[in-house]
Amino acid sequence: MAVDFNHTILSARDSEASAKFLAEMLGLPAPRRWGPFQMVTTENGANLDYMNTDGDITPQHYAFLVGETEFDEIFGRIRERKLPYWADPGRTRRAEINHHDGGRGVYFEDPNGHLLEVITRQYGSGGWNP
Repeated sequence: MAVDFNHTILSARDSEASAKFLAEMLGLPAPRRWGPFQMVTTENGANLDYMNTDGDITPQHYAFLVGETEFDEIFGRIRERKLPYWADPGRTRRAEINHHDGGRGVYFEDPNGHLLEVITRQYGSGGWNP
């Protein structure tokens, strides 16, 4: 049997609002509720399951590989909402995107501080290696 990534759980202050944010930003179908989770499903069937917590939230990083058209649409929504964005995970290059491997990439935060990344080329596919 092949090994495929299936799901992960993201801590949230408001799982419904957080899942809606992610789905809207990425242009994915509306989240659906399953037990205590608000699930966002990607095109390849992986789920990002938001779950409410009252405790501390440790921000995590989630990267999404998208096409050029989808990147334009997502980046347009980032700018439309006036969200801060960066070209790097260390958040030192604010209001910039990167062009690693001949593609484009951008980082922005969800409402809980999770760092979301959108890239158009698989890292290393064009020879880039930091």
